[in-house]
Amino acid sequence: MLTKKGKYGLKAMVHLAGRTPGEATLVTDIAVANDIPKKFLDTILGELRNAGFVNSRKGKGGGYTLARPAHEIMVGHIIRVLDGPLAPIQCASHSSYRRCDDCIDEKRCTVRLLMLEARNALATVLDNRSLAEMRALGEMDDANLMYYI
Repeated sequence: MLTKKGKYGLKAMVHLAGRTPGEATLVTDIAVANDIPKKFLDTILGELRNAGFVNSRKGKGGGYTLARPAHEIMVGHIIRVLDGPLAPIQCASHSSYRRCDDCIDEKRCTVRLLMLEARNALATVLDNRSLAEMRALGEMDDANLMYYI
């Protein structure tokens, strides 16, 4: 399950993706616009900065910007930085694999096999969707709406 940290991080990144490239945005503005506690957002943006997803500037005209264009940032990578592996159990993880203590035959474990399938399906979606595509999902195009009476 996506944690609040992951959810807030995605919201903040989508917010930054909607800004003019290079235009810095204050943490307070991101927090207010997305109903995120500012102190928690400070921590999240610090982690995203350390991972190379955002840049920060202090002082007048300071704030946060995306470190790369939104179409180059994959949603799955953001989630892994903030929430860790996508796999629901460790024996199904690619990056944090650990054998289960109670597993007799890992190659035939039905729980592991199904969780591997779930992990792969989730990774296929999240690793092939960019931040720009995620942002576009929320933009309604009134020309494509159908009205029925």
